[in-house]
Amino acid sequence: MEDHNFEKAVKTFEKLQSRYPYGRYAQQAQMEIAYAYYKQGEPAPALSAIERFIKQYPNNAHLDYVYYLKGLVNFDENLGGIMNALSQQDPSERDPKSLHESFDTFKELVTRFPSSIYAPDARLRMQYLLNTLAGSDIHVANYYLRRGAYIAAANRAKGVLSDYPNTPQTREALQVLVQAYDAMGMKELRDDAQRILKLNTGKSASAPAVK
Repeated sequence: MEDHNFEKAVKTFEKLQSRYPYGRYAQQAQMEIAYAYYKQGEPAPALSAIERFIKQYPNNAHLDYVYYLKGLVNFDENLGGIMNALSQQDPSERDPKSLHESFDTFKELVTRFPSSIYAPDARLRMQYLLNTLAGSDIHVANYYLRRGAYIAAANRAKGVLSDYPNTPQTREALQVLVQAYDAMGMKELRDDAQRILKLNTGKSASAPAVK
């Protein structure tokens, strides 16, 4: 592990588990296997090892670390991919499943182990994930606007307001609503969205052109 030879480390830890399945180091070996797979950039076997550990050792003293590691694996797996794909992929086809799973895992960690040394970082990552997921939805909403799918754009924007109310993207969601309702001739709903936007920003509610 210290030499970053994670493939060999996994094989050695697995051999230890096989020979001494009930020994004092069996549980530690399972955690090390999950971590080695994570460092090697292999999320699927890492998550498999983590789930196996949680199932086999639900009362382990280091269970908070295992949940933290699970959150990290999902956090790293698709975050870069989603951000890089914003301008390269049809956003309606993008699946942020791993980010949702990462958020749920970090949430379980801070709920079950609020005093864990990993809880503060987990909370920071949760807020970052909320902002990222909200941003992804806004990108999809703008995509729908460009395509003239105004109902879909409005629905996605309303989803941001309801699912991610404490993120910076709420202003953009209101702007999308203003544009979508205006395009559909729904003047009353458009004016309501403009009014809320003004109350929340104190600035002009004129929605910028969709980029």
